[in-house]
Amino acid sequence: MRNAALVLGIIGGLIAMLVGFFGYGYTEVVRSHAELGDMFGQVANPELIRMASFLSPLLAIAGAAMAKVRALWGGVLMLVGGGLMYYAFGFGVFTMFPIGFCLVGGLLALAAGKPDEPKAHF
Repeated sequence: MRNAALVLGIIGGLIAMLVGFFGYGYTEVVRSHAELGDMFGQVANPELIRMASFLSPLLAIAGAAMAKVRALWGGVLMLVGGGLMYYAFGFGVFTMFPIGFCLVGGLLALAAGKPDEPKAHF
């Protein structure tokens, strides 16, 4: 289960990075060219989008990297990363897979209660 959590977290984090690049870029374009924001739609909270564009992929990839050794911490980080992406961007065609991969990876990491090593993580 830890290997599955690792793979799902990394894939979810990489896709979240693509969503984050476009989300951050759109807030910058709207900030510098107000007429494009009027045409395509303004962003209600650009600071939230910018913060989530950076933190969500970071938390997902860091949680995936920790899932093998520290399953509890890695699972919590992946769940927070997926939740932050859902809160900032919503559930749509471009966010459903990163949110799903991060949440399932986080749940798998948390479900790996008995570690492969003799040392317990929780």
